[in-house]
Amino acid sequence: MARKAGLFDLRLVIAMLFAVYGVVLVVVGLGFTDEADLAKADGWNVNLWSGVGMLALAAVFAAWTALRPIVVPDDAEAESRRTS
Repeated sequence: MARKAGLFDLRLVIAMLFAVYGVVLVVVGLGFTDEADLAKADGWNVNLWSGVGMLALAAVFAAWTALRPIVVPDDAEAESRRTS
């Protein structure tokens, strides 16, 4: 019987990394951005919007992982496919 890749799916690892970095950037953008930073970026809160984009990308990767999981074949199935 085949099983899902679960935590070893690379898409989930990428989603977690983007989510962590996205949360950090959102926190920095909301709490630690002053007027000088906004003036350098022409009034645009770069950290905030980059963090929101990363969180959105993490959600896309997580949804992709949930909707289309990678199925790992058992050893018996893999052997029969190799010998065929």
